[in-house]
Amino acid sequence: MPEPQSGVLPDGNAHATFMTFEIKSGAETASVVRKACSRVPVLTEEVRREADGADVFSVVAVGANAWDGVFGGRKPKRLRPFAALASGPHKAPSTPGDILVHIRSDRADLNFELARRVYDAFGDAVSMVEEIHGFRYLDTRDLTGFVDGTENPTGDRRAEVALAKEEEPDFSDGSYIALQRYVHDLPKWNEVAVSEQEQIIGRTKADNIEFKSDEKAPYAHIKRASIKEGGKSLELLRHSMPYGTAEEHGLYFIAYCETPDTFDKMLERMIVPDSDGQYDHLMDYTTAVTGASFFAPSLDFLKSQAT
Repeated sequence: MPEPQSGVLPDGNAHATFMTFEIKSGAETASVVRKACSRVPVLTEEVRREADGADVFSVVAVGANAWDGVFGGRKPKRLRPFAALASGPHKAPSTPGDILVHIRSDRADLNFELARRVYDAFGDAVSMVEEIHGFRYLDTRDLTGFVDGTENPTGDRRAEVALAKEEEPDFSDGSYIALQRYVHDLPKWNEVAVSEQEQIIGRTKADNIEFKSDEKAPYAHIKRASIKEGGKSLELLRHSMPYGTAEEHGLYFIAYCETPDTFDKMLERMIVPDSDGQYDHLMDYTTAVTGASFFAPSLDFLKSQAT
């Protein structure tokens, strides 16, 4: 049976590094990138062994526009470029990204060491789009002060939500990834009374208690981001983390899913007003500045690309 990459399913860590790259043009770059992708799990194991077995996890993923050039052959059937979305002042842009590397552990130094080795493996075949360092904030809160990730699946459900199934035999136990980097306007947010913040999120701030369904505002974030079809909730496995400096900061949103359709539906509900004019009012206090989509193949697939 195929095995997912190490960073897909385990619970979150205290630190993460997110690197996105564009592939440079040239006849030799595809071979270099293909081999570098296959090396990421190997380099991860090297760092783990050198750190006396400390948990270090990684994922390498490839975007739709780069897949054919890197791997050729068949392509994950739902892999497509990130679709930009806009409605009034709220925008979800589509930005460059051929390769994603997601590294995480409970030690920033180990993330740095693995990131440096991965960067060297790709070498001159790629150019860096951006490198973002995420961190756990207080008791797993977003910088808005609310606990984040409470809707994540647990136990065996994580694999059911995040991994491609047998209907894609060449890509089973891979995962579709959607990412966005959001920049928060914390001065504006902090001017809002806590009671109104709680209405915007749909939970209490201090003790993280979700409002009952009939108590949630129609514009509440967790109401707008909740999707049901046929009475069944559609879920994502989120590994989002706060990031930034005193000057610019926000949330690096990253979701792993069996199909990108779930993310697309969620994002549309957040940004595009419904027939009653309702949208996610959290979008009034944060701005998406990146958007990209990828597919993270299984470890078995990467091993097959090593030569």
